[in-house]
Amino acid sequence: MPLDIVVGAQWGDEGKGRIVDLLSAQAEFTARYNGGDNAGHTVTVGDKTFRLHLLPSGIIHPNTRCVIGNGVVVNPAVLLEEMETLRAAGISVTPERLQISFAAPLITPAHRALDAAQEAARGGAKIGTTLRGIGPAYTDKVSRAGLRVGQMLDADSFTTALREHVLRVNQLLSRLYQAEPIAVEAVIQQYLDYSRQIKDYIGDVSHLLWEALKSGKRVLAEGAQGTLLDLDHGTYPYVTSSNTVAAGALIGLGLGMGFVERVVGVTKAFQTRVGSGPFPTELTGELAVHLRGTGEHPWDEFGTTTGRPRRVGWLDTVLLRYAARLNGLTELALTKLDILSGLNPVRICVAYRRNGRELRDLPYGLSGLEQYEPVYQDLPGWEEEIRSLRQWEDLPPRARAYILRIEELCGVPVRLVSVGPERQQVIEIS
Repeated sequence: MPLDIVVGAQWGDEGKGRIVDLLSAQAEFTARYNGGDNAGHTVTVGDKTFRLHLLPSGIIHPNTRCVIGNGVVVNPAVLLEEMETLRAAGISVTPERLQISFAAPLITPAHRALDAAQEAARGGAKIGTTLRGIGPAYTDKVSRAGLRVGQMLDADSFTTALREHVLRVNQLLSRLYQAEPIAVEAVIQQYLDYSRQIKDYIGDVSHLLWEALKSGKRVLAEGAQGTLLDLDHGTYPYVTSSNTVAAGALIGLGLGMGFVERVVGVTKAFQTRVGSGPFPTELTGELAVHLRGTGEHPWDEFGTTTGRPRRVGWLDTVLLRYAARLNGLTELALTKLDILSGLNPVRICVAYRRNGRELRDLPYGLSGLEQYEPVYQDLPGWEEEIRSLRQWEDLPPRARAYILRIEELCGVPVRLVSVGPERQQVIEIS
């Protein structure tokens, strides 16, 4: 009854998509459990690059069945566009291969308009939301006022609920934010059309996965964003609107704890972040350009969903230890090791300093993170190009030493190391 969970161990954008793509080859099901189309997972296969926002990365494998769980907020316009893009690339997307939980919340144009109005009202205190309606959709879910995918199966009741929803949000837009209201009837016609296209994909994902696990099939659960953006445990308020940690997979898919076998934490060999919020090891200047890239390549550090340049810095193992503890990580997947080639020294944050005290762990989680100064250890770098390497023994000794130091500092073994953007550019460590 193996359930494997893949989580981001940083602020998202760690390369989870390509790790899920790799592990999906041994899984019968891949399941997305949180977030919305504010996430972006990139998978490169040969000369094709797939940018996924809602569909699980395992959809690229022809023999893998995929599900979208109740913890995911679904924008049907984005979902249908993504499905059509994959079909055009020769990927099969049918009801036999994809099921969407009837309990997944819906995102509407009203949510997107409200998201933009709320972010504008914050002024200089902007959170850095992607403006895709994610937060308002989750707010509606928690306040028991939201729409769910399953409601699309009954056109009459769905029309009534959708009209009430848009009218309610329009009052907020016009009275509280002095923003333009949404055209109610246009939204209704649009979403009735979506419902006709999606209805055959709607099902009971929890029961489907339970049956699969009980019969011994392997399920791979895929998270969006990263641990440090978790609604409860991240750098609040600069967080996402869902639980990104491994425990969120059980709630977001409707499964019990007894199924979990592995929890794989994905981390870059350095640190990145998109949007506002504290970032102790952040770099600027030439070092930042080296880590980020210029945007010429799909693997450069620019957001898959937003296109925004990512903030970059040295790897922070204080935060990585925190992520390992919260998620109960059984192993790490280290991505983008190749980007560190040519840097000397390679720095790694091993502790924080505040008021003359050195701390390996934070007393109150990520609260007040901006008050801490990173304490670095310098490790000798390597000049060798490593993208062609496929064996642990072939890595430069200094690169191996860097990986072993990460293991030592975090107490979690590194089992996968990516040395390039393509599917086969991964070193497996036994």
